[in-house]
Amino acid sequence: MSLLEQYKITGKVVIITGGAGLIGRKHTEAVLEGEGIPVLLDIFEDSLARAKQEMTEKYPGKPVETYVADITSRESLEKVRDDLLAKYGHIDGLINNAANNPKMEGGSKNMGAIQFHNLPLSMWQDDMNVGLTGAFLCCQVFGYEMEKQKSGVIINISSDYGIISPNQNIYRKEGVAEEDQTIKPVSYSVVKHGIMGLTKYLATYWGKKGVRVNTLCPASLQNGQDPEFIEKLSALVPMGRMSRPDEYPATVLYMLSDASSYMTGATVVLDGGRTI
Repeated sequence: MSLLEQYKITGKVVIITGGAGLIGRKHTEAVLEGEGIPVLLDIFEDSLARAKQEMTEKYPGKPVETYVADITSRESLEKVRDDLLAKYGHIDGLINNAANNPKMEGGSKNMGAIQFHNLPLSMWQDDMNVGLTGAFLCCQVFGYEMEKQKSGVIINISSDYGIISPNQNIYRKEGVAEEDQTIKPVSYSVVKHGIMGLTKYLATYWGKKGVRVNTLCPASLQNGQDPEFIEKLSALVPMGRMSRPDEYPATVLYMLSDASSYMTGATVVLDGGRTI
């Protein structure tokens, strides 16, 4: 097999949680470029339909599976598993991408003037349920199928905030009272650190069973934030800029494919050098 042929994942069924989001769609492109079969899971039916339409228009004739599913529900995941096994007979990859991500753009409900001392317990629990419990359940349900077939790849999506802590200064606004300052919540950091722990545990647990598990840390994605925020964040990055959405898919394909066949338990960081 040539070097380029090792990047092909032809016919591989790869599940992508949070598949309707921006990064989820980029993961989908990676699977399609590698000739695999992406399976997009999301709780938002309309967004999922738009994502499927976008992918089928960009990659005509290539299969794109979508399921409205709650990753915090084992029953919901088992229905997806059973349907995929009936249709394809195998599940080959999982990208644990879903998380409640508090963003500067888009009016995120959990990105605001919420200080650590008054972060609602309900928000903490919801973030843990989606970001950690959801990933855990997906690994149980889909990862076990890979264990049984003695082959498979899992990519857990973390962040630069899985390695470092948020620098709250980039979210601050001059002239705004302290209690009204925007704060990146603690739950996001804890989830992204925790997902890396899940990777390490499963990489050792499944090490001799044919299932590889790695972490990808995307970071600093530029996506419509205000110019002041972009300038502040870019100043913290050695490359001097935020990342583009198209800078992730090639790495995802590498991690899914046989090109990375000896890599497990690893953390792949795409952050322009920020965490160093």
